[in-house]
Order: sequence, then C-alpha cells, then structure tokens
Amino acid sequence: MTDFHELALKRQSCRDFADRPVEHEKLVKCVETARITPSACNAQPWSVVVVEDSAVVPEVAKLTQQLGINEYTSKAKAFFVVLEQYAKLMPKIASLIDGQYFAKGDLGAFTVSLCLEAEAQGLATCILGLFDRPRLRELLKLPPEQPIFIVVAVGYAAKDFIRPKVRKPLEEIAKFI
Repeated sequence: MTDFHELALKRQSCRDFADRPVEHEKLVKCVETARITPSACNAQPWSVVVVEDSAVVPEVAKLTQQLGINEYTSKAKAFFVVLEQYAKLMPKIASLIDGQYFAKGDLGAFTVSLCLEAEAQGLATCILGLFDRPRLRELLKLPPEQPIFIVVAVGYAAKDFIRPKVRKPLEEIAKFI
C-alpha cells in the first residue's frame, strides 16, 4: 500500500499530458473514492460530470483556455467537472448558519480526493479555476442555477518527472501548543 505522504509528494499539477486514453474504469474509481469523502453533517454537497467522450473533451478544453493560458488542456483526455449541490445540514445547525457555509471546504476535499485517487492509479491531474462557466454550463446542459465549482483536467503525464514542491515552511503555517 502506498504511504499517503508519498502519494501527496507525487501528486502535482500536470501541464503536459501524453497522447494516451484514460480507461473508463479508472475514472469511475476516482469518483467512487471521492464519493466517500467526509463532509460537514454528511451533507455531501457535490456531484460530478465526468467528461470522457472524445467529441466533448476538446470542447471542454477550449472553455478552460481563458486569457491565453491553459493551452495544455488540449492534450487532456478527460475532465471532472465538480458541481456544488445544496447541502442538507442538520436542522439545528441549518437554523443558525447559511446552509452552504461548509460547502466550499467540502467541495475542496472532494476535489482533492479525486486528484489523489487519480495519482494512485497513475493518472495526472490539474485543477482549473479559470473557465467559461456560462458556455461550459450550456455545453454540459446544466441548469442555469447549477453552480460549477471547479474543473479538473485528467490524463497520463507525458513525462515521468516530479517537480520539487515549493511550499511555505512548517514553522510558518503551523503552531503547536
């Protein structure tokens, strides 16, 4: 079994995908794993559209290429489009706070679970926050009120190279009491 720390060290944002199809079963396993991600009050405020159709993937790629960036998504072989759903919180909590108060954190955890499971299966991912939401909604035939949270490009990495992680030092982000 892979050590979680090692898996987290291996996972990186891929910007060079190989010309190799992604197996449907691997995409299913990513969603199956992310489905069991913990959420506040077990609200599970997520759903996902898995785009793997070879006619639709290039259309999604184009919609992620805003402001002259993200051209590499043209080589992705699939996309996870993570949608925000209405969070059903326990009535006592829901009466005190906005029902979507915890949703963004839950959606982030769901997205990371998708990406880490993809990495565990040898797939590469890149989380994309910049995309044409109205046109993506139209392409995927989503209702106007359906919030699109994030898009994740998926494929196999063209190169087997792990970049060193540049992160803030532990002392800067953690306080142990």
